[in-house]
Amino acid sequence: MKTELISLTLSELEELAQSMSQPKFRGKQIYEWIYKGAETFDDMKNIPKDFRQKLSEQTYIGAVKICEKYVSDIDETRKYLLELSDGNFVESVLMKYEYGYTICISTQVGCRMGCKFCASTIGGKERDLTAGELLSQIVCVQKDLGQRISNVVMMGIGEPLDNFENVLKFIELVNAPQGLNIGQRHISLSTCGIADKIRELADRKLQITLLISLHAPDNEKRSKIMPVNRKYPIEEVLSACDYYIEKTGRRISFEYTLISGVNDSIDEAEKLAVLLLGRLCHVNLIPVNRVEETGFQKSAKQGINAFKNHLEKRGIAATVRREMGSDINAACGQLRKKKNRENT
Repeated sequence: MKTELISLTLSELEELAQSMSQPKFRGKQIYEWIYKGAETFDDMKNIPKDFRQKLSEQTYIGAVKICEKYVSDIDETRKYLLELSDGNFVESVLMKYEYGYTICISTQVGCRMGCKFCASTIGGKERDLTAGELLSQIVCVQKDLGQRISNVVMMGIGEPLDNFENVLKFIELVNAPQGLNIGQRHISLSTCGIADKIRELADRKLQITLLISLHAPDNEKRSKIMPVNRKYPIEEVLSACDYYIEKTGRRISFEYTLISGVNDSIDEAEKLAVLLLGRLCHVNLIPVNRVEETGFQKSAKQGINAFKNHLEKRGIAATVRREMGSDINAACGQLRKKKNRENT
């Protein structure tokens, strides 16, 4: 099997160069080209032709390619359908804020978690992404943008903690000072609540922000819309979250997708407040995205505000996520679903 270069650290690339009878500095040259967005070995002009040929025989860069791009007329949000080296597709979304650019990346091709409101899980999981394929999404989009991306959210297609080792390697790569140099406090990871992996992540004592997809305040309702709850019920997830806070000192954000008539009543806001009271946390309320196959409808604006206000009255910090790229369906999973349908 060929080695994927973009999954390697600088020291690993230097070792690779030396193992191929090249001076150590060739590894750094390859590293620099990768982070400039080189797609082929021919792009690496300062590397000898015979070494480039040898690299092409034994390795591949691992760069993703832009298949489709949509730019919002409302807020400049960009949505990318990216093609992987094996012909599979994932999505990334770039969002512009006052403090800079944030990219939402995918961690798997598809997803096996089965959340009922999510387009990413339709069709199940094809495979995990490599650490390099996670990183390549940022390198590719940053090259297209022509400006630095300063924040990363793993909230696209896939469940990050179901691809644990590759995600950890990605954090190491993206945090490297010689590479993209994105600090851990500028990296967020969203999980549907794989409790044992949350504890394992806590033991690494990383300074990333953990986002927990909760979406219901009791096990009965959560199990209906999130099958993962049958294995990891709310009590177990919250216990793992408490452990994470204890180990890292980091506040956790609980994501709560509001679905009209399903989980958006004041009674459910009260149940959620009781669950979270006293914890170092924040609630991010998310109006559900329209997905044709689910039939779920967004809660009314008045109901969303009432839900938020009730949480705040009970002492729970809460915000309503700003909808971005609404004119280009910027929620993840929909472009890939459409492309796969066209290809079958």
